[in-house]
Amino acid sequence: MNRTDRLYGLVEELRAVSPRPLSARRLAERFEVSVRTIERDLAALQQSGLPIWAEPGRTGGFVIDASATLGPAGFTLDEALAVLIGLGALGRSPFRHSARTAARKVLAVMPDDEAARARVLASRVHLLEGEDDVDAPAAFAAALRADRVVRLRYRDAGGAESTRDVEPLGSIGKDGQWYLIAWCRQRDGVRAFRGDRMLSLDVTDERPPRRALRAADLTIPYGRLRSVIDD
Repeated sequence: MNRTDRLYGLVEELRAVSPRPLSARRLAERFEVSVRTIERDLAALQQSGLPIWAEPGRTGGFVIDASATLGPAGFTLDEALAVLIGLGALGRSPFRHSARTAARKVLAVMPDDEAARARVLASRVHLLEGEDDVDAPAAFAAALRADRVVRLRYRDAGGAESTRDVEPLGSIGKDGQWYLIAWCRQRDGVRAFRGDRMLSLDVTDERPPRRALRAADLTIPYGRLRSVIDD
């Protein structure tokens, strides 16, 4: 995780538990950096004008004024419920960490009574998942948004492992599985890489050339592709 993403993540972690404090040690464990790094990051956020302060004592830590950092979104109860269900459906996807913080954000901007009701209603909705389902690696999301060539270590359906450089073009979700659609330099063509078969993903510094992804490139024999954004 780069520093910009970590700074944003720190704000979201503090907002999620506000007005309770979070210690620098817990934040350091969450973001897998040193306590000194967290303290430097929090100082930078304070200097930028964010309402973050330290509470002393054994149970103290850092606190953010959540009401001063995010304006009201104006969700209706049904809209909030739909958003929470949609985000909850991403619980095993490459986007699960962002989905959790986004769900907290939705509830944080609602009046307390409506947020409580939305939470109760959302808790009645369940997803049936396979016992052998595997979470897609979180690095999948970073590879998708980085606009960089990715070095992918991958195990195919037959168990053979390979390392190849790919150019991410998009992703597809189907039946609980997530696929990274990318131009594979080894195969010189578009390929789909299943998330649970990814052993590692390393984002390089190389920018790939622009490529247009066509539905015909995917050669999907069944189903219909639908964008998550309505036209």
